Amino acid sequence: MKRSALARHSASKYAATLFALFSLLSSTHGIYAAPKPNVIVIYADDLGYGDLACFGHPTIKTPALDQMAAEGMKFTQFYSAAPVCTPSRAALMTGRYPIRSGMCSDKRRVLFPNSGGGIPASEVTLAEALKAAGYQTACVGKWHLGHLPQFLPTSNGFDSYFGIPYSNDMDRIADRKLGRSIFLKPEVKYWNVPLMRDQEIVEQPADQTTITKRYTEGTIKLIQQYKKQPFFIYLAHNMPHVPLFRSKEFQDQSRRGLYGDVIEEIDWSVGQILEELKTQGLDQNTIVWFCSDNGPWLIFNEQGGSAGLLRDGKGSTWEGGMREPTLAWWPGHIPSGSVSQELGSTLDIYTTSIKLAGGNVPTDRVVDGVDLTPVLLEGGNSPREIMAYYRGTKLMALRKGPWKAHFITKPAYGNEPFQEHNPPVLYHLEHDPSEKYDVAKNHPNVIKELKAAAEQFQKTVKPVPSQLEIPLPN
Repeated sequence: MKRSALARHSASKYAATLFALFSLLSSTHGIYAAPKPNVIVIYADDLGYGDLACFGHPTIKTPALDQMAAEGMKFTQFYSAAPVCTPSRAALMTGRYPIRSGMCSDKRRVLFPNSGGGIPASEVTLAEALKAAGYQTACVGKWHLGHLPQFLPTSNGFDSYFGIPYSNDMDRIADRKLGRSIFLKPEVKYWNVPLMRDQEIVEQPADQTTITKRYTEGTIKLIQQYKKQPFFIYLAHNMPHVPLFRSKEFQDQSRRGLYGDVIEEIDWSVGQILEELKTQGLDQNTIVWFCSDNGPWLIFNEQGGSAGLLRDGKGSTWEGGMREPTLAWWPGHIPSGSVSQELGSTLDIYTTSIKLAGGNVPTDRVVDGVDLTPVLLEGGNSPREIMAYYRGTKLMALRKGPWKAHFITKPAYGNEPFQEHNPPVLYHLEHDPSEKYDVAKNHPNVIKELKAAAEQFQKTVKPVPSQLEIPLPN
């Protein structure tokens, strides 16, 4: 009996020690994460790699995003899957390059109010995948994946929608003779863009001076509404896409002028959302991503942002067009103040979020997103091996490891022809992130390897009809 009691005592002590160890691991490293974390994706529009203080901007103040970086992870080599709005958003929502879904075109770079196409019903959106895993889902902000009823968020996995269905410079009604001068002092009346709730227009033109504020308030209400169950909120700001608008509280507050005012209001918005998560006790069970759909729209001069040390901007497949300022925040799980130089993409937000939710990544099609959980929780290596750079349906460049080969180049905008390169133009991005020094002559074996990787990748691509070229039905 004494021996039995001793055995029971030892077993009990062992169990207590094991429980304490598991608790310690859970609280310090996030390895044993709580099931079904909430997911929030905050997506800016046309934000440049160099537009945030935590990414090096000298005069734009972003204290909330800086704190998000200090409490979470900053990615320095993270990419959108396209250099313009519609295809990049399709990639985020599907985890697939837009060439696979038809959400790209060589004739029309994005969807317009006179477009009849949109995200195909056959695609499994992030909202649909998370809803199948037991999540409440909501979309707030810019959609730009089709404005007809069958393409709207509520037809693609989201329980609710509140936002402008496409870019805020569309539905222009200002005199065309005014040209770009209307962007210098933009007024709401110059654009007749609709503000929608679910599938109904509730305001037209949308008052864009308050749109960032209203998106923020709407997101906070959703957090309060969903706090007792897993949720996914996709908050896609219309800013800083031109025309630039901000609320009165942020008018003339930034040394960077109007553009800086807009960024500082977005920063305020992020701070409000993170603070609400803390207030509701949801911060340690919510992963928040912050990213942008593409680089800055440089042709708008001071009305556009900065890609920092990166080359070119929106519309191009140079680094400035697709490398994005990216943050991930999940207190108690992602190590505070961590900086990842690993390769990542908005494609990976799809796969990573579904995996964290215990959901199912589609297996009946090619999914390009990879699971970045080892990077987030352990600072490990990224499973992403390559990054493809598409302009419409053309594979312009490919990155593998630190090397990037440009097979075709073309300025972001203008009538200059596509220029094919044989051999490709080659850059070592970790030595030369500005893509200044072509080192192709010195590395023929690297050229050979990247060409082979591009050929292998293109074998996985099956042509599908372009959704961007479908006209609006009569």
